[in-house]
Amino acid sequence: MKFKTKLIVFVIAVQLPAILSAQSKQHLVTVTSPDKKLEVQIQQTSANTIEYNFRADNQVLIKQSKLGLESANTIHWNKVSSSSVKSVWKPIWGKRKNVPDNYNQIIIDLTLYQIKVRVYNDGMAFRYEGLASEKELTEFNFAANYSAWYYNGERHNIGPEKLNEAADIRKPVMVIKAAENSYMAVHEADLESGEPLLLQPQKGTTLFSVPSKNAKAWRVVMYGRSPGELTDSHLIELLNPEPSKGADFSWVKPGVAVWDWRIDGAQADGFKYEMSLESWKRMIDLASANEMKSLVLDANWYGEEFNKESDPLKGGKVQQVHQIIAYGKQKNVGVWLYLNDVGGKNYPLEKTLKQYGDWGAAGVKYGFMQGTPEQKNIHTQLITKLCAENHLMVDFHDDPVHPYGQMRTWPNAVTREFCQAQSDARRVFEPKTFVTSVFVNMVAGPIDMNNGTFDMEQKGRVDNPMPVPSTITAEAARTLITFSGATIIPDIPENYNKYPELLTFIRAQKQPWQESKTISGEIGQYIVMARQAVDGNWLIAAATNEDGRSLRIPLTVLGKGTYKAMIIQDGKDADFRSNKVSHETISKEVTSHDFIDVTLAPGGGACILLQKEKLSLKK
Repeated sequence: MKFKTKLIVFVIAVQLPAILSAQSKQHLVTVTSPDKKLEVQIQQTSANTIEYNFRADNQVLIKQSKLGLESANTIHWNKVSSSSVKSVWKPIWGKRKNVPDNYNQIIIDLTLYQIKVRVYNDGMAFRYEGLASEKELTEFNFAANYSAWYYNGERHNIGPEKLNEAADIRKPVMVIKAAENSYMAVHEADLESGEPLLLQPQKGTTLFSVPSKNAKAWRVVMYGRSPGELTDSHLIELLNPEPSKGADFSWVKPGVAVWDWRIDGAQADGFKYEMSLESWKRMIDLASANEMKSLVLDANWYGEEFNKESDPLKGGKVQQVHQIIAYGKQKNVGVWLYLNDVGGKNYPLEKTLKQYGDWGAAGVKYGFMQGTPEQKNIHTQLITKLCAENHLMVDFHDDPVHPYGQMRTWPNAVTREFCQAQSDARRVFEPKTFVTSVFVNMVAGPIDMNNGTFDMEQKGRVDNPMPVPSTITAEAARTLITFSGATIIPDIPENYNKYPELLTFIRAQKQPWQESKTISGEIGQYIVMARQAVDGNWLIAAATNEDGRSLRIPLTVLGKGTYKAMIIQDGKDADFRSNKVSHETISKEVTSHDFIDVTLAPGGGACILLQKEKLSLKK
C-alpha cells in the first residue's frame, strides 16, 4: 500500500563516530528529542549485544536494556544515518485539529536488519526492519521500583502495583509513575503483523521483556510530567502511516450517538421500549432534535447473534432496519448495524459489509471476535479496510485488539471497547474504575465506555437492571472526558429531556474537537478535561472516585473575551451510593483569567459549558 505524506523532512548531518574503548571497538550513538529534554543512548556492548537507556529531564528512567532480534549470526554494526522531521498532522477528527509531528530519528544498519529509533518531545519509539525473526530481545529495565498500572480486559485495571511485585504477564497500556512530575507509558504502534504486545516481568526485579512473537510494530515509551500529558499525547497515532494516496474519509462524522441496547425494557408515559422500529424512531427523534450524529442498533436485529443460522443480510428485523435507515436519513441521523463474529465468519464478510454500505448504514459495531490475538488483529485490519471501502465507521467490542493508532491510517476506526464499559456484563463499574482507565486505557486511543445514563436506578431494563454507580452529573461529565469518535449514550429520550441542562451539555459536544487538554488529575483519583467543540465553544468536565473533593479549575484554555458559563455540579446532599440525582446549575460570566470552583460528591462530577459572548455593536 502506498501512503501519501505531508511530512516536511529536514535531514541533518550529525557526526556519529564509533567510540573506541581501551579493550575493544565499541559503537555508541545518542539521539535527543527536538527540545533536548529526552535522550536515548544506544550502544553495542563488548558482549556483542545492542542495549539502550532512556533519560528524561536529566533522570535515567530506563537503564541498560537489550534491543534487537534473536539471530544465530554475529551482530555487525555497519553505519548510522540520522534525520529530523518537523511537520503538522491535520487529522479528519481527533483530540485537536493540528498535531505537531516533530522528531529526531536514527537508523542503525546491522548485518541482517535495521533498528529505527525516533525521539519526540513526549516519548521515544523503536522498531526492527529487514529480518523475519520469531523472537525479539526487547527489554524495559526500569531504573527504580516505580508504581505501575495496566490494562486488565473488561475489568478494573491492575495497579497501583510496584514493578517488582508483578508476577504474571501484563498487558499494555502500562502506565508508570516514576515521580510526582514524571510518568511513562509503554505500548506499541502500527502493529502490521504478529502477536500484539505483551510484557513479561522478571519477578522480584524491575525488568520486563517482550514475549510477543513475529511482531512488526513500534515499541513505544511515552513520557509526560503529569498523567494527563500521556492521555493528551498523539505519539501512538503519529507512528502510524497516513491514509492511502487519494483516500477520501470526509464522510467520517464523529459525534454523539444514541443506542438501543440499554433502553430495552424501559418504560415512560405508557410506552415500553424495545429493540424494534417504534422505539428506534423515538431514539432517532431524540438524536435529530439534539443534533446528534447516529443511532447504534445492537445485537439480535438479524436473529439470535450467536446462532449460525442468523443471516446478517436477510434474517430477523431486516425490513425494519431498512425503514429506520430511511427514517434516519430524513432526520439527518445515521444508523449503525451490529454484526457478531458468528455472522461475520459464517456468511461472506465482503458481501455483508458491501450490502450495509449500499443500504446506507453509517457504521458497524462488531462483537465477540474469536481467535488468537494475532488472528484477531489480522481480522480487525480486514474489517476496518472493508468498512472504509463501503463508507462505514467501525466500533469493535468484546475484548478487541488494543488500539495502536489505527485511526490515523483508517479514520473510520472511531472507537473500540478497550475498557470495562459502564454497567456491562452485570459487573459493578466503580467510580475509581473510570478515573483509572482514562489515564491507562485511553492512552492507547479512542474507547467506547457507554457513559451518560440518566435513569440512575435502571429498573425494568432487560439486560442490566442494576443501579448506576455514579451521580447523574458524573454520568454527563464522563461523556466528554472519554475520548471517542462515537460517544454512545445509553438512555431513553424521556430521561434526557427530564434534565435539560445536562442534555444541553451533551448536545454541545460537537466534534471534531478543535483542542483538548487534561487540566489536572491523578490516576485512580480524579480528572478534569477540557475540549473545544467545532463551533468554538469550550466544555470542561470533572469526575472523581469514591471520595468527594473540591476543585479549583483555571480557565487558561479560553481565548480572549468574555464567556457565558453554565456550571452544573453535584448537590450538597449528592452521593453515588444514596442520592445520585441531586445537582445544581449556576450561570456566570468568566474570562481566561478566572477560576471556577466546583464541589464533587463521592462518585460525582461537574459539567461546564463555556459559550463565547458576542460583542454588541454600538450605534
